Amino acid sequence: MSPSTNGAIPCSLHCLEEQSSCQVDNGRSESLENNDMVLQTEAILKKSRKRKEITLEDIYNNQTGLDVDDDDDLDWVPTQKNLDVFKWTCVNCTMVNLDDADCCEICGEHKESGIVRHGFFASPFSLGADLTQAEHDTIKRFRDSCSQTLTSNNTTAIGFDERMLLHSEVELTSHMHPERPDRLRAIVASLSTAGIFPGRCFPIPAREITPEELQKVHSTDLIESVGNTSRYLTSYFTPDTYANKHSACAARLAAGLCADLASAIFSGRMKNGFALVRPPGHHAGVSDAMGFCLHNNAAVAALAARAAGAKKVLIVDWDVHHGNGTQEIFQITKSVLYVSLHRHEGGKFYPGTGAADEVGSMGAEGYCVNVPWRRGGIGDNDYLFAFQEIVLPLVTEFNPDFIIISAGFDAARGDPLGCCDITPAGYAQMTDMLNSFAGGKLLVILEGGYNLRSISSSATSVIKVLLGESAKCEMKDIKPSKSGLLTVMEVLAIQSNFWPSLKWNYSMLQLQWRNTVSQIKQTAGKKCRKGGLKGGTPIWWKVGRKWWLYQVLSGQISSKLKRFKH
Repeated sequence: MSPSTNGAIPCSLHCLEEQSSCQVDNGRSESLENNDMVLQTEAILKKSRKRKEITLEDIYNNQTGLDVDDDDDLDWVPTQKNLDVFKWTCVNCTMVNLDDADCCEICGEHKESGIVRHGFFASPFSLGADLTQAEHDTIKRFRDSCSQTLTSNNTTAIGFDERMLLHSEVELTSHMHPERPDRLRAIVASLSTAGIFPGRCFPIPAREITPEELQKVHSTDLIESVGNTSRYLTSYFTPDTYANKHSACAARLAAGLCADLASAIFSGRMKNGFALVRPPGHHAGVSDAMGFCLHNNAAVAALAARAAGAKKVLIVDWDVHHGNGTQEIFQITKSVLYVSLHRHEGGKFYPGTGAADEVGSMGAEGYCVNVPWRRGGIGDNDYLFAFQEIVLPLVTEFNPDFIIISAGFDAARGDPLGCCDITPAGYAQMTDMLNSFAGGKLLVILEGGYNLRSISSSATSVIKVLLGESAKCEMKDIKPSKSGLLTVMEVLAIQSNFWPSLKWNYSMLQLQWRNTVSQIKQTAGKKCRKGGLKGGTPIWWKVGRKWWLYQVLSGQISSKLKRFKH
């Protein structure tokens, strides 16, 4: 940045001018040494006036007309050598590291990791050229396990097209954009290494969705705005939502795959499916592209299922961010129930929407259900508890014909944006719970997730459930955190006004909460009394307002009274 001076001498030279005039006035009474210093300063000013519009950039680049080689003129000379700080960006989590470190300081991934080539089977600590013998052994055990537990009847469909990898940020900055093509590459590499896809899953052909189909979800202006990006090398809808000349095609392919998967699954041609698509979609609203999202893939799939004959569609969104676009599209619709579990923190977490009291409108109250976590770090127990107390009763009462999961994996352990703690086993368990409804007609659509190791292992665990593997997590005695419990109770208090099946759960949790608080108070009271009678009174009670109580409990008053009587 070069500050403009508009013909005036910069402030640094003003200071020199004032200093020189002061020194000249006092120079008559000063020593010859001080006079020399004044003459040097005046020489600098004389040369600087030759160029009034001097800037800091000019000084650094030695374009000021000053003789920087003359030690009598300047006693500080800017270095002519650039201090190069070499850095590298972690392929796994996109964090920037100094070159002297071989492994990422955030996620521990080696800077030449092979995760994009081999998926999560590649060790995070070794180079990515070839797999080690230990890694080959791990892959063999994984494949053997799949052979024993997974079906191979090709009724699980996968939607993927390599053209979606062309959607990427053109203007590369010092920090890699988290929504990048390597997200899909890592998942596909993991599935390929495991022998799942290609192999056990059926690939469906990709097509670009038509403008007429998109108009059921988005405004004409948004559709045209996304389409016009193909004419430019790079463009931005928001500071974090980019597009290049391939992005419009990628977005139409993603939406087209989701629509065709929904139709194929509901019609019975496929049992279930996973849409490996990008750009993601759940932030895209009726008229706005935002949050890395261009078209709302889940909304397109829901309306495609409706067109195929589904009466009621359930969308469960477990992305760490609230799906504000999906909620906006269906907030007045009773045929689609939208349930979102996300970080909210009182509206401080992006995008700020999704409070528990956002329930739908215009006769569709209760058909938007938000579970807004109050903090980061939420893990398996809190999510499974919310499923047990809120999601499953809602699914049972709503009784959908078709289920869509907006599967963002940015709430996974290790994600740099979500900072939560769900494991692959946790995602598998939630998938398994939903898979038992709607006759198993379930479509999982990829949303967010920016740690390659987390997103690839979590997606693989979910696809294994779609292929028939049962989740191994036990649902008994799930103990949520205090924050998680309070969030679930808040949601139940609101949604029980619309869903009778939630009233019983709310009443039982209220009773358990009162009993727990009462037991804590009783235990604390016993400890306090026990400590006081045995001389465990806090020493700081010796001073201040509790002096008398300290004397009584510690026995000092009674001993003094006895001495007084005698």
